[in-house]
Amino acid sequence: MTSDQAPISHARRVSVCMASYRGATFIAEQISSILSELGPSDELVVVDDASPDNTTEIIETFHDPRIRLIKSAQNAGYVRAFEKAIGASSGEYIFLSDQDDVWIPGRVNRMLAALQDSKMVATNFSMLGGVDRPWIPPLSSGMDSRRLANLAGIVVGYRAYYGCGMAFRRSLLPLVTPIPPYVRESHDLWLAICGNLDGSITHLDEPSLLRRLHDQNETPAGFRSLRRIIAARIMIARLALEGRRRLRRSSPGGTRR
Repeated sequence: MTSDQAPISHARRVSVCMASYRGATFIAEQISSILSELGPSDELVVVDDASPDNTTEIIETFHDPRIRLIKSAQNAGYVRAFEKAIGASSGEYIFLSDQDDVWIPGRVNRMLAALQDSKMVATNFSMLGGVDRPWIPPLSSGMDSRRLANLAGIVVGYRAYYGCGMAFRRSLLPLVTPIPPYVRESHDLWLAICGNLDGSITHLDEPSLLRRLHDQNETPAGFRSLRRIIAARIMIARLALEGRRRLRRSSPGGTRR
């Protein structure tokens, strides 16, 4: 394992970015599944968001030079932890990972193949432990060309984009980062908005990971109040406008591939 002060190679292929917090129960299984997918020059960047348990001690037991652990002094929330991990990464292809899932063998290669022709890839997931999958319809390859429908679906909450199933090229960083400061959750929808606005996102039909739902998940599993639903939809609409503004600023007329 290397620290956040270690020299960074500029020849990395893949950077996996993980935010950890109170992850002691499941994080070892997830890290093992990730490392089995990575090559010798790839990296796993973990930003621990000031966990009060022994999460960091468990990470440090791996003694793997591909792991870079960054310990935050104060809890800033998982969106900022992900943003910090992305900022510390150096790979050409950036993958996001939750701390409590399990990657399916072959995930990295399948997603890298999609990223040869697109700047972003979004995949589906299956559930661990026989738990029912969330009601939102899964992603499908037919969505690749339905950019406006995807954006509308994101705004109304009918597109199953999850950060743990996504990856993107480093060239998309100027559009993706910094994550707007008012985003406290749903950073994955911000990524999906950016990919669809840029017109360069591929959707894979098959799942790339096994997702675990439990009492400490950051993503809410139950129903929200009407007030929170409305607030979330307003925020996502703001994100769509912000993404469009950034795209126009960086490349007049946007990028189409």
